[in-house]
Amino acid sequence: MPPKTVNPDSLLPLQTAVFHILVALADRDRHGYSIMQDVSARTNGKVRLSAGTLYSSIHRMLEQGLIEELRESPDPDCTDERRRYYRLTTWGRRVAMAEAKRLSEMLSQARETGLIPNKP
Repeated sequence: MPPKTVNPDSLLPLQTAVFHILVALADRDRHGYSIMQDVSARTNGKVRLSAGTLYSSIHRMLEQGLIEELRESPDPDCTDERRRYYRLTTWGRRVAMAEAKRLSEMLSQARETGLIPNKP
């Protein structure tokens, strides 16, 4: 976990894959394949993380303290010891929220300039 004096904005902008992984972990703990499925479902198949992209991103995110690996499966029905489960940390949530705010502000600017039409 980074010191409390570190500003989440210092990690922005996030790589697209990292932001999608943080969003996938925002509502529950997941294993790698579940993260891949969630990202694909949330984007209607427009974003598909490869295993290489997923696990290299996860490795970096663990080092940055954005996520943590769980020691035990949160799913009592799953006995597959090969599965690694991940959880969003408080720091990771702060960084994800900062990135969401940054993206929202960019969309507002695009609306103001007419790149995205305002809804009636």
